[in-house]
Amino acid sequence: MSEQPPPYAGPSHPPPGHAPPTPAPQVVSLGPTPRSPRRRTGLVVGLAVALAVALLTASALLPRWLQEPPPDLSEVVAYDELGMGHTPGDVDYPQSPPVGGEHAPAWLECGVYATPVLEELAVHDLEHGTVWIAYDPGLDEDQVEQLAEQLPRNGIMAPYPGLDAPAVVTVWGRQLRLAGADDARLELFVARFGHGETAPEPNASCAGGVAGDGAGDEPGTSA
Repeated sequence: MSEQPPPYAGPSHPPPGHAPPTPAPQVVSLGPTPRSPRRRTGLVVGLAVALAVALLTASALLPRWLQEPPPDLSEVVAYDELGMGHTPGDVDYPQSPPVGGEHAPAWLECGVYATPVLEELAVHDLEHGTVWIAYDPGLDEDQVEQLAEQLPRNGIMAPYPGLDAPAVVTVWGRQLRLAGADDARLELFVARFGHGETAPEPNASCAGGVAGDGAGDEPGTSA
């Protein structure tokens, strides 16, 4: 049996009157489209804001031991059941400076004293709601002046030999040792206890008292 020739496929070119087929377009890749400068600026600003927020959050979450605590009155020492009798003699007080107890019939006039004062007179002031600031005689003069500026009107201030702190602030039954004249707790103490809150006679004051040791002075005598 003889082989048959393949069927005729016709000419390779289109017949007359027909346009040749349009070839498919070729896509040429030019790489990623570059970002505009405006988009880059927005991205940088966004990252900066996010970083700032992260830093603020981290600082807020720092352990407390890395942050300085605010001043408070947790170190105020309280003394209760103190005697209030008058005595003409010396009194051996268990605290130094004393915070209350028996005392002289007279009291000290308000103000700042350059020399030590009698404890028995100062304790009578405490009974009247007075604030007593005692300071180390070796304290710098500028710190002494700074303490005096913080002394309330109903207050006495004087050096105290043998003091175990730069300064000590006392009212009746309450006492706080200070690190210096710039100790922020002094203001807190005066605000909390400086108006006779713990005193047996809160409506009295140091006004009308004696000056210095009070020897031979009539004012400042109270029953």
